[in-house]
Order: sequence, then structure tokens, then C-alpha cells
Amino acid sequence: MELQPISNETRLSLSVTPGEASDRGLNVDVNNNRETHDSDSQVASRSRSGNASRVRARVHLAAMFLSMFLGASSGPLIPRMQKVYNVSFLVVSLTFVLSCIGFISGAIMNVHWTDKLGFGRMIVLGALLQIVGYSIQAPAPPFPLFVISFIFNGFGIAIQNAQANAYVASLKHNSELYMGMLHASYGAGALSSPLAATQFAQLQHWSFHYLVSLGLALSNTIVLTLTFRGRTQDECMALVGEEAPSGETSTSDRSNFRQILSLKSVHVMALFILVYVGVEVTIGGWITTYIIDVRGGGPSAGYISSGFFGGLMVGRVALLWLNKLVRRALEPYVGERRVLYIYAVLAIGMEFVVWFVPSLIGGAVAVSLVGLVLGPIYPIVMNQAGRVVPRWLLSGSIGWIAGFGQAGSALLPFMTGAIASKTGIKALQPLLISMMAMFPILWALVPSSPRRID
Repeated sequence: MELQPISNETRLSLSVTPGEASDRGLNVDVNNNRETHDSDSQVASRSRSGNASRVRARVHLAAMFLSMFLGASSGPLIPRMQKVYNVSFLVVSLTFVLSCIGFISGAIMNVHWTDKLGFGRMIVLGALLQIVGYSIQAPAPPFPLFVISFIFNGFGIAIQNAQANAYVASLKHNSELYMGMLHASYGAGALSSPLAATQFAQLQHWSFHYLVSLGLALSNTIVLTLTFRGRTQDECMALVGEEAPSGETSTSDRSNFRQILSLKSVHVMALFILVYVGVEVTIGGWITTYIIDVRGGGPSAGYISSGFFGGLMVGRVALLWLNKLVRRALEPYVGERRVLYIYAVLAIGMEFVVWFVPSLIGGAVAVSLVGLVLGPIYPIVMNQAGRVVPRWLLSGSIGWIAGFGQAGSALLPFMTGAIASKTGIKALQPLLISMMAMFPILWALVPSSPRRID
């Protein structure tokens, strides 16, 4: 084999002095170190960004938890209102009717105003309206003015409810968990409010209960203002690392309100929530009167209302594992739909116990268990709305659904008061059971798959 001579180019490339080799090695090390440092900086930056997003997400949710916290019931005050103002069941039920007017007005205006004002301004507006309502109620004004003030509360709660539910339903990660936590906060407020109301109902200045609500409403307004700073929902989502998906906009020349009205799924869920929230608030608002008049309970019977809302709060968090278990065992979405039927049957069974078992303690326990199994139903419905409603209509649709729910919170308690004025409060249990029997019927009509519209 013959060896070939080395070319000049090759000879030059090989003739490197030790110093040059050292310099080149140093340059390689420096470049590698720079690349490693840049990579580490990017990782650290992403980590800090992720941590900041998680912190913002928690702050956002905490702010909305407080807004939901203020939607609690003050049912134990109803007997005291009747005594102070010398009014019947029917007349005192006007507080629910005026709340209903506020709820429906808020649901309608939420659709129109959200596009103009945006998420951050709308949710603060709702908090400000609550301040107006509680400011009127606190000094116990004449009954007509006292009743009218409930319009402001209803309007404000409807707006906050719609915005908070739409925000959480739009989350891509752990929306079921956060929805359960959001509505557990409502249960927490509804649990603590009757505890306070039961004490105030026995005091001379019973209406000072609303001073507590006023203080919380002021805190709520400050927190919401500082947290969301008037941003739109998409801007808030971006701050917590949830970018709005591209292409999720309407191509229709119809207004959002008309598009919402064309969705059958929205109307079915709205009717379902109307009945559900009506049942929930009827139990919380009238169970104290039922226990006192039918079971012979004393003024402390107001704590049974707290037991119901305590069960509601616990159920919305503790039963999340059951929702996941059923969803994994069956198909996605269908599983969570099926578990709602289980909750409805259990709630009806417990309500029969309250009706037919003449035991004060047994009835109190059964009422708490009714709250436990009713608790997860509302978050399940809101999660389903997030799946089947187009994203650009979600806030308005949830506002419409939630507004009907709040209307139910006024209509059914008013019906109960009207019936009780004729037949007595003993009519409460058959009315509740007949309403609960509608749960599985209406839920079967809710679509399981999304319908996208242009």
C-alpha cells in the first residue's frame, strides 16, 4: 500500500501550537458555559413564571371565593322579620320576589355589559351593588324600602355569580376541582351566615346582621378591584398561564344574546338550575320555621339551617373523588352525568326521612345529609356548560343559567310562603320532594356533547 503525501492545507490545519489549542479549548468551554447558563436562566425564568401564575391563580380564586361567600342565606331572620314588621308568610316572602327581579335583571344585563365593560369591571360592579343593598338593610328601614333593597343584592350576586362561574369553567387545568372549591365557598358563606343570623335574630338590633355583610362586601370590593384591575377575562387567563385558544370566536352576524337564546342546552340547564337552586334556598330559608312550628324546636333551630349549608359545603369538595371515580369507570362526561342521578335519589330519600321521622335530632341529621348530596350538583352543571357551550358565549350563557338559578332561589321560597300561609309550613316537605323529582327528568334532557354554532 502506497502512502499519499500530506497536502499543504492539511499540514497547516494540523500545525497548531499548544497555546492556540489551549485558547480554542478555553473558547469552547466559555461557549458551553454560556449555553448552559442561558439554558439554566430560561429554566429558572420559566419556573418563576409558573410560580407567579400559580400565585395569581390562587389570588384570583380567593377573590372569587369571597364574592361567592356573600351570597349566603339569612333564613333564621325570617321569623324575626315577621314579628318586627307584623307581616304574614306571604308578605315576608316578597323579599324573595324582589331578589328574583334583581337576579333576572342581572342575568340579562350581564350578557350585554360584559362585552363593553369586561370581566374585571363587571365583577366589581356586582360587589358595589351588594354594598348598596346591605347599606339600606342595616338600619331596618320601613318594610317597603327594606324589601326593595333586595333588588340590589340580587342584581349584584347575579353578576358576580355569572362572572366567577364563567372564569372557572374556562380553565383548562383542574376546572372540576376549582369549580367545586368555588361553590364550596358559597357553602361556607351559607354555613356561617345562619350561625350569625341566629344570634342576631335574638337581639334588639337584629338588622345589624347586615352590617357584618356590609363589612364583607366592602372587603370583597377592595379585593376584586386590586386583583383583577379591570382586566378582561382573556387578560386574566394569560396572567395565570392559560392563553385563550386561537380560532375560538364567533363568525355569526347575530348578537351574542341571540346566539345564546338559540341554544337549547342553555335553556334546559337554566331550567334545571332554577329548580335546583330553588330547592336549595327553600330548605335553607324555611327549614328553621318548619322545625320550630312542626317539630317544636326552639330559637336555636336556626343552627339546623347551618347544618344544611355545612353539608352543602363539604359535599362540593369531599365528593369530588366520587365524581372522578364514576367518570373513570364510565366514559368521559357521561360518567359525571350519571353520578348526578345518584345524588338526586339520595336527596329524595333523606327528605322523606325529614318528613316522616318525628325526631328533632334525626331530622337535623337528615337535613345535613341532604345538603351533602345536593352539594356537588351545581358544580357538575357548570362544568357541563363549559363543555357544551361555545367559548365566546360561555360567560353570557353561564350568566343566563345562573340568573335563572337565582330566580329559582326567589320563586320557590315565595311559593312555599304562599302555600304555607294557606295550609301551614307542614307543606314544605311534599313541595321539596316534588321539586327534587324533577332533577333526573330535566338532567336527562341536557346534551352530553357540544353543539358549535357559527
